[in-house]
Amino acid sequence: MNSVSDLVARYQKEFPRSARLYERAVSAIAGGITHDSRFFTPFPIAVERTQGAWKWDVDGRRLVDYWMGHGSLLLGHAYPAVVEAVSAQASRGTHYGASHELEVEWAEIIIDALPAADLVRFVNSGSEATQLALRLARSYTNRSRSLKFSGHFHGWHDEAAAGGGNPSAPGSAGITEATEAGTILVPAGDVGVVEQALQQHDVAAVLVEPSGGGWGAVPLAGEFLRELARVCKQHGTLLIFDEVATGFRVHYGGAQTLHGIQPDLTCLAKIMAGGLPGGAVAGRRDVMELLAFHPDKPGWDKEHKVAHFGTFNANPLSAAAGIAALRAIRECKAIDVANRLCEQLIAALNDVLRQKGICAFAYGQSSMFHIAFGVDPAVIRKQVAGGEGLSSMPAQLQDQLIQAAKGPETQTVRRAMLLEGVDLMRTGGFLSSAHTTADLEYTVAAFKRALEHLAAAGELARLI
Repeated sequence: MNSVSDLVARYQKEFPRSARLYERAVSAIAGGITHDSRFFTPFPIAVERTQGAWKWDVDGRRLVDYWMGHGSLLLGHAYPAVVEAVSAQASRGTHYGASHELEVEWAEIIIDALPAADLVRFVNSGSEATQLALRLARSYTNRSRSLKFSGHFHGWHDEAAAGGGNPSAPGSAGITEATEAGTILVPAGDVGVVEQALQQHDVAAVLVEPSGGGWGAVPLAGEFLRELARVCKQHGTLLIFDEVATGFRVHYGGAQTLHGIQPDLTCLAKIMAGGLPGGAVAGRRDVMELLAFHPDKPGWDKEHKVAHFGTFNANPLSAAAGIAALRAIRECKAIDVANRLCEQLIAALNDVLRQKGICAFAYGQSSMFHIAFGVDPAVIRKQVAGGEGLSSMPAQLQDQLIQAAKGPETQTVRRAMLLEGVDLMRTGGFLSSAHTTADLEYTVAAFKRALEHLAAAGELARLI
């Protein structure tokens, strides 16, 4: 193995059915894929079935999975209670076109879990959740602008994508100048910058990923988030926590419980729907009431009622899956299991990198992990040892971590790991309670072999 082309050739040889399926896909599906993050060269793998922490591709290769349904599957693939709930519901109906008891129970579970949730409204995805939350904020405050942070990802609708800020995503083609002008983009971590922006503009909402923003970012400090809540309240600006990734993962009550903060609105998706399509906005009663009809209430202002439709909102199948998953997570300590496994994996990966003298660093939060190549681990460990934590690192070093976790080079690492039986989400991924210590050992052994192949191909030197 002495060239990058050898690695690509081996990949093409070992995943032939995926290659043929991709040839069909490009003739039928725009771009050949149905989600931009699944873009992969020379072609993406196609999966046939899953179970627990594993998935099998169409060529019959078994892979340890760290995508976990883009983070939706804290319990692992095909968790028995979720499968049973969905199967039972399917026989009773997949779409009632009416209200049903499951949606009420689902909402009650979310309200019980999240301190900031007085009422819930269901949508079909994280993107829909942030879109609805921003619309609620504009109606409630009678202001038009929103503020978000560089590197944070809030979906693909116009207002979420306006202003860019996500280094792993293409530009904002197709978004109007008016939408761009209404979105204020600032760096994360400095509440003074936020306060200055709120003083200069009438801002309806500040939208933040409390995990740190996007894939690969350093977790935000709890103190910054608490100061952010204070500044928003001072200026009459609603604080929206985008807990699509953190909800029911960093804590059963989300990052808001972990940090002791009550945002005005919370956006949810992924884990809350048990692996099926589903999302929600939860929040303060007075804000959420803007969605309600009150035709008999004196003084009801129908002009400020926020319209909300959605054929598949709180679909019975998604509700059944969500209820089963959230019950299991609450009762079986899935979060603790996944967190502990992730901590073990990060430590083991860093041991490998240290032993091989490779300039790279594995890090993470809760049950999410990343491997950043080309980042000096000595500098980072010095920051952590000094008690400052990753969130206090210089902005330039934080940006370096993000780029290393998201850049095009991550495809090279992922390809090498796929050839060794592991599917990383770029150079990291999500742990689930279905992963085992044996799976971690398998992953670490695969990582060692992948590094050797990358070194032999001359690609490792380019990564670091």
